Amino acid sequence: MGIKLVVFDMAGTTVEDKDNVHESLVNGFKKYNYTINREDANTVMGIPKPVAIRTLLEKKFQLKEKVGETVAKIHQAFVDDMISFYKNDPSVKSKKNAEETFKRLREKGIKVGIDTGFSRDIADAIFERLQWNENKLIDISVTSDEVNNGRPFPDMIYKAMEDLNIKTADEIAKVGDTIFDLQEGSSAGCKYVIGITTGAYTRQELEPEKHTHLVDDLLEVIDIVTSEN
Repeated sequence: MGIKLVVFDMAGTTVEDKDNVHESLVNGFKKYNYTINREDANTVMGIPKPVAIRTLLEKKFQLKEKVGETVAKIHQAFVDDMISFYKNDPSVKSKKNAEETFKRLREKGIKVGIDTGFSRDIADAIFERLQWNENKLIDISVTSDEVNNGRPFPDMIYKAMEDLNIKTADEIAKVGDTIFDLQEGSSAGCKYVIGITTGAYTRQELEPEKHTHLVDDLLEVIDIVTSEN
């Protein structure tokens, strides 16, 4: 059974990220007098940001009172910082070979999807900046605030399947740069669960997590998913 859809993550996978997401998360905490570092932020990369913020508040700071209110404040600061960055920073660009990979997959009749731990407002700022929709590079996108559960749960992949009328996850490949991407793909039952080593996690950090492939270049995804087509 051939692959009909490849679902890619955004920041660190298909969108260049020089720790910009980490920095915005650190800055959001700092605004409300909580100090976290890059390593703290990296432990929650890939999951919905409100969940990430709550996790850090509860585990690192043992916060128990007004957690929801604090999460909302820090998340809004993060969102504002991210939208400003993606709209204005000159460094914003697609990852190496991301757009070429999208084009070649679609030329082969394979749909390209994006899913992300970002909320829709941040994702749309990226799409507008990179013009992926206008240039018809992707077929569908799903954000973590559009489903009940973000990564590592399979909800975003299931939503993409439903919207595209794909009946089985055996026709889907998932590609991402974090362990939560790999967990998402595995929990959805995707035929291929592919880690990319040029993002937030190194090959050594991804290796222990369940996967079918680890790649160093997005172009490698094409051969993997077309091997049976």
